Formats: sequence, structure tokens, C-alpha cells
Amino acid sequence: MTLIAILLATLAAGIGSVWLAAGLMRLGFLGPSDSDAARRVGPQHLLSLAAGALLATAFMHLLPEAFEGPAGPKALFTTLLVGLVFFFLLDKAELWHHGHEHHHAEGADDHGDGHAHPASGHSDHGHHQPPLRSGGWTVLTGDSVHCFGDGILIASAFVADLRLGLVAALAVLAHEVPHHIGDLAVMRLNSPTRRAALVKVSLAGAVTALGGLTGWWLVDRLHDYLPYFLAIASSSFIYVALADLIPQLQRRLTASETAVQIFWLMVGIALVTVVSSLAHSH
Repeated sequence: MTLIAILLATLAAGIGSVWLAAGLMRLGFLGPSDSDAARRVGPQHLLSLAAGALLATAFMHLLPEAFEGPAGPKALFTTLLVGLVFFFLLDKAELWHHGHEHHHAEGADDHGDGHAHPASGHSDHGHHQPPLRSGGWTVLTGDSVHCFGDGILIASAFVADLRLGLVAALAVLAHEVPHHIGDLAVMRLNSPTRRAALVKVSLAGAVTALGGLTGWWLVDRLHDYLPYFLAIASSSFIYVALADLIPQLQRRLTASETAVQIFWLMVGIALVTVVSSLAHSH
């Protein structure tokens, strides 16, 4: 039963987030390259919602569940710290690799058509957008690895409690939607049709289920270490929210625009809280 729930939830979070992103783009939600500020809702609002959902899941659900286990507070906080440092180093490695690719791309352009393409210093936690010359496969590779990790985190939550797994899957879905909007935008430039781009990104999202299966197999055999898995999952959610999503929102805005950002952040927190309450009531 738990395995079936894990597979269904990971497929919903992995592929469902891709289709939801595609649907929002088709309905007129802003893509990363659009400049129409007149839109009522755009990726910035989705980033706020995702940040709220991730923080609420980590601090209100995953960490409390971890502390209910046999592990002591010092051991769990140490695991949380190690997890944050690990994801920081992983992001650094991705940035170095990404910048190295851009360096070679610039050299090729300088000797080719004479147009240099400057590298971007922005980190998106596994969702980097490579130069078009490298094709979209770099995006798909990074996306697949990220989705595999998401699947393991969802499985860890489901092994602890079915309701906790549902909340974790919702948080993953929320933060993957704005990322997949960027992925689809890049893949459309590297695919013959809109449908081909959607299929490619959907296949990357499906890797979440593979991560869920791996996580179920791993956690089921290391059940005594479940609190530590939950602490690592919390560190991942916290890092993505604080180091990836929220910095993208730290811009000088008007009072009304800031209020809208805060509103969507609270919507993300409320969404996780409501889903958790409904799950507990059933």
C-alpha cells in the first residue's frame, strides 16, 4: 500500500508539475522571458507560493516528525546542518560546472559567428539553463537528477506517515511548477514542436517515481535511520526555499508588489496547512 502511494504521489509531483506548468503557460501565465508586467499572476508569485510551501513542510511537518523518533535533538540538528552544507556544496559544484560550460561556449562563439553569450551567475538548484549550443539535454539531465532526489525525499516522508508523504509531495509539486516553466521555455527553443518539448520535460519529471522506488527500498531497510532521512529532507526544502527561491524575490518593489509577494508566500504556507489538516481529518 505504501509503495503504491509513493509511486502515485511521485508521478503526480513529477509529471503533474510539468503538465501544470505547461497549462499555466498556455493560459497566459508569464514565462521567464516574458516582460508583460500587466499580467496578474506570474512566475514570481509562483516562486513565493513554492517558498511558503517548502518552509511550511520542513518546519511544521518533516522536522516535528523527525523529533518524534528515537534520535536526539543534537544528532538531528547536526544532520540538518550537514544537509544544508551538503546542498550548498552541491550548488557550488553545479555553478562551477555551469560556468565552465559557458566559458567554452563563449570561446566557440568568438571563433564562430562572433557573438559571445555571457554566462549567468544565477543558481537554480539543479535547474540551470545552459547555452542553446549545448542543446536542451543538459537541462533535462539536471532536471532528472533533481527529480530523482525529490522522489527519495517523498518516499522518506511516506514511510514515516502517509499523511506526511502527501504534504511532502504537495510541497515538491509546488516548487517544481515555476522551475518547469523555465525548463519548458528552454526546451521549446531546442525542440521542433511544443509537444516534443512537453514530452521531454515530462520524461525527466517521471524520474521522480524512480527516486521514490529507490527511496522506499532504501528507507524500508534502514528504518531506524528514518529521523535522519527526514532531517535531510528538511534541509533540502529549507535550502531550496532560502538559497534558491527567496533570493529571486529579493528585488526593490513597491509596497503593493511586496504585499502581493507576502500574500503568495502565505498562500503556500496555508495550502500545506490545509492539506495536512484534511489528511489528518481522514
